[in-house]
Amino acid sequence: MSDGSRELRAGLWTAAGAFVLWGLTPLYWHLLKAVPSLQIVAHRIVWSTLLVVAWLAWKRGRGWLRATLMQPRLAWMLALSALLIGCNWALYVWAVNAGHVIETSLGYFINPLLNVVIGVLFLRERLSAPQWVSVAMAAAGVLWLTFHYGSFPWIALGLALSFALYGLVRKLAAVESIPGLGVESLYLLLPGLALLLWGETHGQGGFFDGWGATLVALLVVGGALTALPLIGFAYAVRRVPLSVVGVMQYIAPTLQFLLGVFFFQEAFDRDRAIGFAFIWVALAVFAIDGWLRSRRRAVAPVA
Repeated sequence: MSDGSRELRAGLWTAAGAFVLWGLTPLYWHLLKAVPSLQIVAHRIVWSTLLVVAWLAWKRGRGWLRATLMQPRLAWMLALSALLIGCNWALYVWAVNAGHVIETSLGYFINPLLNVVIGVLFLRERLSAPQWVSVAMAAAGVLWLTFHYGSFPWIALGLALSFALYGLVRKLAAVESIPGLGVESLYLLLPGLALLLWGETHGQGGFFDGWGATLVALLVVGGALTALPLIGFAYAVRRVPLSVVGVMQYIAPTLQFLLGVFFFQEAFDRDRAIGFAFIWVALAVFAIDGWLRSRRRAVAPVA
């Protein structure tokens, strides 16, 4: 197996793991429903920053930050990606705690379509005819879900756009996944600390007294839950075509929706069933086409 094939396979497995973790996170944030949404976001920022920066200092020494930011354009690109992921976190946690789990899953169904469009229009990636069919069918399913949702899905569109743009910036930023996340985290650290201080002094916090040891531990562990899939995602998008990552991202909203139906007991009516049927058929078309293309490459004679 060539180095390129190993990199691609590693990227595919890493992307799959990241999306599975993201798909299961509603269960975790449900355990923290007693904590205000902004406080959850602030704790995610602070604890993930401490985790990532400590790991980088241990592995690469104190000069990792300067070495990372010495690369051209990287400082402002990571500032932009930090802003995008921070907005995505805040909107997602608020939406889950406010009872909009189905709309958050819709957002992450829309997101891969935006990644495919971005990959084709701006990164000159190309799709085969079956892949175009897959994208069209998935788009039809998302449009059906959107128009039958009952109201303008601004939460879904906000989540989709913020994460699609985050993926594009990290695709273009010439930086490894963990140092990149470390810089992003440092950009968000001061706002995160400010939110925590404001919460503790305005009756919104209870980290030191009020929430109890279990919630405090869950908030701290939430830092790792935040960092690990982001590291995996950033690693994957630099090794896998964005159009492929775009379709793989359906793993996360599918898990979220299944949790919404079977764990949170949310409605799954006929209109939603039709929309999801389009999306699952699209995924099957894309997966079969990818498998056939990989088989053809495997048996092709070496020149």
